[in-house]
Amino acid sequence: MPKRLKSQRRGKGSPVFVATNKGAAPAQYVDYTEMTEKTLKGEVVGLIHDPARTAVLSKIEFDNGSQSYSVAAEGMFVGQKVEYGTEADLQVGNVKPIGNCVEGCPIFNVEKTPGDGGSLVRSSGTYALIVTKDKKTVYVKMPSGKTMELNPKNRATIGCVGSGGRREKPFVKAGKKHFAMRAKHKKYPTVRGIAMNAKDHPFGGANHHPGKSKSTSRRAAPGRKVGDVASSRTGRKKK
Repeated sequence: MPKRLKSQRRGKGSPVFVATNKGAAPAQYVDYTEMTEKTLKGEVVGLIHDPARTAVLSKIEFDNGSQSYSVAAEGMFVGQKVEYGTEADLQVGNVKPIGNCVEGCPIFNVEKTPGDGGSLVRSSGTYALIVTKDKKTVYVKMPSGKTMELNPKNRATIGCVGSGGRREKPFVKAGKKHFAMRAKHKKYPTVRGIAMNAKDHPFGGANHHPGKSKSTSRRAAPGRKVGDVASSRTGRKKK
């Protein structure tokens, strides 16, 4: 009997695919309970490399004695003064509710819901743009080109995520890629499905192409959920 497909084994879970705690620190904004004033001031005391993410972390010490780790902005430096709050200045590295930012302002580490600590636009070199806003909704253009409707109370950092030139340097050799994927605990190396045998993958066989549509239902069985899962469109774009 052939072995289970990789997608089936990954869905079941095992020590091969389990995530580990190799991150330097959780990158989240301070909780609303610590915001005793309209503007909380602090200072960047360190820039930390995090092997589990593509961006650099900044360690911030606030005037009230609390500490926080956040995704560092491009151009941030040790000793920089930062502000958190509704009345914070519109400067790179400061954190404000997106409803208090001007239209066209570049932002990153955006909260999806007020108080979640930041969950959107956190990869190195990325940023989102505030397109327009009204009393109840702020329209933000994501790096993918999609426009999201967010709560004006959601917080975000002004500027662009640091380490923007990370992808300009190639890995050059497989060993560098191995240790990079090991830090993120990702399965590496991976084999293409079309290069496998028919018993090992739905796209496998001697044809060197899938042989069927790569579009797969979101509710497909674990062994069949390969290719383009719940794809909105396929094929070439019409000019």
